[in-house]
Amino acid sequence: MSQRDVKQRIASIGNIKKITRAMEMVAAARLRKAEEAVGILRPYADAISDMTRQAAMAATESERRAFPLLQGRDEVNTVGILLVTGDRGLAGAFNSQIVRAAMKLAQEHEAQGRKVVIYATGRRGVSAMTFRGRTPEASFTGFTDAPKYANAREVAETLMAAYLDGKVDQVEVLFNHFVSALTQDVTQTTLLPLQEDPVAAALAADGPKGHHALVEYEPDPQDILERLIPDYVEIAIYRSLLDSAASEHGARMTAMRNASDNAGELITSLTLEMNRARQAEITQEIMEVVAGAEAI
Repeated sequence: MSQRDVKQRIASIGNIKKITRAMEMVAAARLRKAEEAVGILRPYADAISDMTRQAAMAATESERRAFPLLQGRDEVNTVGILLVTGDRGLAGAFNSQIVRAAMKLAQEHEAQGRKVVIYATGRRGVSAMTFRGRTPEASFTGFTDAPKYANAREVAETLMAAYLDGKVDQVEVLFNHFVSALTQDVTQTTLLPLQEDPVAAALAADGPKGHHALVEYEPDPQDILERLIPDYVEIAIYRSLLDSAASEHGARMTAMRNASDNAGELITSLTLEMNRARQAEITQEIMEVVAGAEAI
């Protein structure tokens, strides 16, 4: 490779490094906002969880039966799997690890004779599952960088309608739980029915006779649950969307930082190679001059 080619390659890699460094800085700024959003939502989500649990415990067994979302099916024949992915790539294994987990989970359910229905947020998850022959029943895209509550409501309404209409007997969610910019854990939760949530855990501990909390409700617990249960599901999805957004920005920031570091190392290596080639040319020219002088 000539010195000119090496110079062109160094310049090209330098331009790529500028782009990846800029993308890293953008991801870092968005990560801070996403972390703030998660922190703001957490107290509200915990409060909704506590209120729903207390209202469910205060309701009688017959009142709780009026809410199918609280009741598990006798037999699970169809499972809905919601993948929470991103609209864009360049984020390391952020999207691919969710897709792999979804494929594994789907195969496990199918091995037990169950039908699997796929739902997905994010263009990457939609395209990946479509490519694998599992076209999503419903897809939600265009908001994964900064999800809004309206986006969570849209997803929740679709999943609740599918459960209430009997299209699915169980809904499971796969998303990246944000730990740090370097670590995102693939998390699986059962969204519907609410048997895996603290609400159902409290009911199980309470026993079949029912337990009335040491508060009086106005209106009655049944009316409160009618309002809280949909909110509970929406909040659970919104929390996973925000968690996933923070994870995506963290993963992209780390990936772009690694790309910038690798570009810097490659530029250093090519610069050394170019300097060696220049030294070799200079040495060759000196030897030619000396040889010519001796010949004279």
